[in-house]
Amino acid sequence: MNPFNEIGGYLGAEPYTGCHGEYYPDAVALNTARNALVYAVRVRGIRKLRIPAYLCDSVSLVCDREHIPYEYYHTGADLRPVIDRPPVPGEYLYVVNLYGQMSNAELAALRDRYGRVIVDNIHAFYQPPIKGADTIWSCRKFFGVPDGAYLVTDTLLPDDLPTDVSDGRTSHIYGRLRDGATAHYAEFRANDDAFEQLPLMRMSELTHRMLSVIDYERVKRIREENFTCLHRLLGSRNGLRLRMPEGPYAYPFLCENGPRVRKYLASRKIYVATLWPNVSENGNDTERYCAENILPLPCDQRYGAEEMQIIAEELEHVRKS
Repeated sequence: MNPFNEIGGYLGAEPYTGCHGEYYPDAVALNTARNALVYAVRVRGIRKLRIPAYLCDSVSLVCDREHIPYEYYHTGADLRPVIDRPPVPGEYLYVVNLYGQMSNAELAALRDRYGRVIVDNIHAFYQPPIKGADTIWSCRKFFGVPDGAYLVTDTLLPDDLPTDVSDGRTSHIYGRLRDGATAHYAEFRANDDAFEQLPLMRMSELTHRMLSVIDYERVKRIREENFTCLHRLLGSRNGLRLRMPEGPYAYPFLCENGPRVRKYLASRKIYVATLWPNVSENGNDTERYCAENILPLPCDQRYGAEEMQIIAEELEHVRKS
């Protein structure tokens, strides 16, 4: 158990385990995931995007910034896109692989049907790209780094992008190791909010170095073991039917009264992120219900079976209360 009796929340610095190299060494390495989308928009000459209503506003803000019109589509209760019309010329479909629940066979079927697809694997760092679709991964969703994203594409912009500098974005990452997450949460939020204004740049040298010393196979194994443990303990009560992703981002647990349960867990120092709070503005009833009641339970590399048992016990306690 960690010394601050906290489970979840943003990731702290990763342990040094030697030089392993980066996981996607041949990808375009950029400073943020939203700028990976900016890169794709520019290199493809995209004239319109279809984006999910079940998403935060980061993608729509990129569209506004790049003067790209966009149109929403809906997401079903199974976390898959509901595509109700064929594409129009110049339009790309932006597919978010929610919690890594879409297999590459499903993504390839969408590519074959729609043609022009960008895959958002923000929740699926370990899922490899499919051919014929630009693919984006976020580093800081899975590892204790200040920023960083990868883009796989077969067309490149001229190699004249500036390189970002991350030195001023690490205080919350290292501070968590010393003081716990709560003490540095404000710094984390400020860092997160600043990403909206960052221009398109290459990944910083600091982030490259931090990513090169991560034992990726160890992280993947622990995440899968924790996901499996939570599914064994909670699967019969989960309103979602799940597949096991590679190195999962979180364990999505659909329950009744999600906001109340999230608040209770926070009182027990189990921090569960609230994803996509703006879904209520654009989503339908299904999407709003999922956004409120799916709890992305932490199952990352900081924890083991003991913490997964604690999460399950607290969920059982709040269910009976």
